[in-house]
Order: sequence, then structure tokens, then C-alpha cells
Amino acid sequence: MKTSKAERIYRVVMLIIITALISSIITAVVVNERITSSSSIKNIAEGDGTTGIETTLAAIRTILEEEYIGELDDERMLEMAVKGYVAGVGDEYTAYYTPEEMNQEYDTAMGNYVGIGIYMIVNYEEGTITIVEAMENSPALEAGLQENDLITKVDGEEVTVDNVSEISDKIKGEEGTSVKLEIKRGEEEFEVEIERRRIEVSHIESRMLDGNIAYIQVLDFDGGVAKEFKENYEQLKSEGATSLIIDIRSNGGGVVDEAIDMLEMICDNSSTLLIETDKDGKETIIKSEAEPIIDIPIVVLVNGSSASASEIFAGALKDHNKATIIGTQTYGKGVIQTLMRLSDGSGLKTTTEEYCTPNRNKINKVGIEPNIVVELPADIEELTDENDTQLQRAIEELKK
Repeated sequence: MKTSKAERIYRVVMLIIITALISSIITAVVVNERITSSSSIKNIAEGDGTTGIETTLAAIRTILEEEYIGELDDERMLEMAVKGYVAGVGDEYTAYYTPEEMNQEYDTAMGNYVGIGIYMIVNYEEGTITIVEAMENSPALEAGLQENDLITKVDGEEVTVDNVSEISDKIKGEEGTSVKLEIKRGEEEFEVEIERRRIEVSHIESRMLDGNIAYIQVLDFDGGVAKEFKENYEQLKSEGATSLIIDIRSNGGGVVDEAIDMLEMICDNSSTLLIETDKDGKETIIKSEAEPIIDIPIVVLVNGSSASASEIFAGALKDHNKATIIGTQTYGKGVIQTLMRLSDGSGLKTTTEEYCTPNRNKINKVGIEPNIVVELPADIEELTDENDTQLQRAIEELKK
């Protein structure tokens, strides 16, 4: 009886695993995940099992049933079996999502945000999670979280190089639930408990600077940002803007199509915007399919936390000489992850393509080098227009 039950359980395990790894693709929509990844959503069908793995897992199940003194949680065991199998790939961007996690991942990418309300940078090599900004009207802002705060523990689990991807995902969650974060701010360490809720996200902040210079800060490239960018630009242009600063500093990415849509507002029709290469060396060249609407001088501000879709955007503008890039070397995240939705609602994210700039400049592990390198002063406590050396250099360039 025990053996029969084990076989049934692990046929389910292998159904999930093989579905994730071998299934046929039905539909696809390209997106680029926040802070560190580009993704596409696909629905995939079911596949067959693999005898060797089934046998090993079934044997372990039998031993646990016979020897383990506690209760076995079948659902959690199945989930952890698949998570562990996928983690064995050894790729920092590859992960398995439960149905709940999958819905959160998709909603966030599409701009439907439920959570504590932070932009964060996940450094996979150092095993750190740094808060870039707490969103307006967010639980995080109400809890007092600030830029450059380090998240060292999530629900009591310490952030390390080995688990940083999984831990960063745990910060997300369902509306109405809470998460405990241990924060390090300088020498100070403290814990906060924050309730997750639905947040109306604005992707853009804009204003007019002296000299009729339009300033547009793009906080992310999530769903809807291109439309919002266009609306803000047209409003500033109607107010007399004669040049434009686009600030994508600390913008960790978002939806690839949103970055492409924004590039089409600036780059010439039919010009190459992005080159993607898959594991077989097959190239996909993405070109502009629209006439540009922005014809004024542009400066783009970048820094070491400008990643993924931000690098696609800055790289294309630099290659086509459509903007002057000012700041510091960008992050260097130039690979695309495909996020596949499985038949049970769960998902698998894995690295499937690498991208480069229109001039075939490599981005991954390299980044975009600015036309003009400008560092921020190391002793700045609060950034203002006056002490923002990168912004001031951008203004100087546009006034020439």
C-alpha cells in the first residue's frame, strides 16, 4: 500500500517537473521582470515522466513513510521537490513559482502591484537586497523604510548568496498578509512587520527645469510606463520644453515591450532597437515600427543600478546617437528569462536568451558605458538638484 501511494505521489512530482522542462509551447507574451530579469509568459502542455528520478524520489518517500516520526505535508514536499530540482540548474535567474507566486510575478510585471511597496536591487553575487526607494502611499514608506536600507532577514530567514533570489521573492505576497523584515541602516539594525496591500503605482515623475528643460524620471519599465511617459512628455512639450532629461538611475527593469515602445518615440522608423540570441545562436532583431515623436536634444542619466530594460533603452539611444548618456557604468544584466505558466497555474522561469545593443555591444556582465562619466559625491546624505552632479552635468550639456 505504501509503495503504491509513493508511486502516485511522485508521478505527480514528475508531471510537474517534466511539464516545466519539456512541454510544448502554446502561446507567448514578452515581458521583462523588475530589478534583475527579462521574461516572457507562456502556457505549456503536459509531458511524460522520467523513470530514474521517479524511482529515486519514490524510494525516499517510502523510507520517510516508514521511518519519519512526524506528519508528511504532501503539498509542501511536492513544491520543495520541484524548487530544489530547478535550483539545481545553478542559474541565479532560474526559479520555480507556485501558483500564488506566479500570479504575483505576473501582476507585478503588468503593473498590478500588491506588496509592501519598495523598489529594490538584488545583488546575486554578493547576496544582498538593497532598497532603492519606498513607493508613495505604500506600507513600506509608512513603516519608515528608506533608500539604501539593507534587508538582511525576511520572516526570520537570513539573506545569503545561496538564497537571495528565493528570499527576495518572499517579500512579495497576498494582499492582507504581513512580512517581517530585518533592516540594517548604517550601524543600526531593527525589525519591522509590514502588511502587504494593493498599491497604485506611478512609473513616472516629471517636472520642468530652468531653461525649458523637461525632466522625466522613469522609475521602472513595468506595464503602462510607455503610455505614461508619452503623456508626461507631451504635457511638458506643450509647456515649452526644448530639451529633455530622462532619468533611469536605479531603474532595475520591467517589461521589454515597454522599453521598445519608448524607444520608438525617439529612434528612426525601421532602425534596430535590440538583438536577441537564443541557445542555438538564432538571432531575433527587433526594429522600430513607428515614426518618432521626440525631436529635441536628450540626455539619459544612468548608474550602477540601471539594469535590464534600462540598459536596452540606454544602449539603443547611445548606439543611434539619439541621446548623450551621463552617469556611471550600468549594472550589466543582459539576459532574458522566459516565464512559463504550467497547467496547474505554477510557473518556471529560466534564462533563454542573451541580448545586445543595436551595434552588437555585449551588455551581460559588462553594462553600458556612459558617453560622459560623472560620479556622485561620496558624502551626500540627501540628494538635491544642487548637489546632484550628474543632473547638473546633464543640464550643462543641454545648455551648450
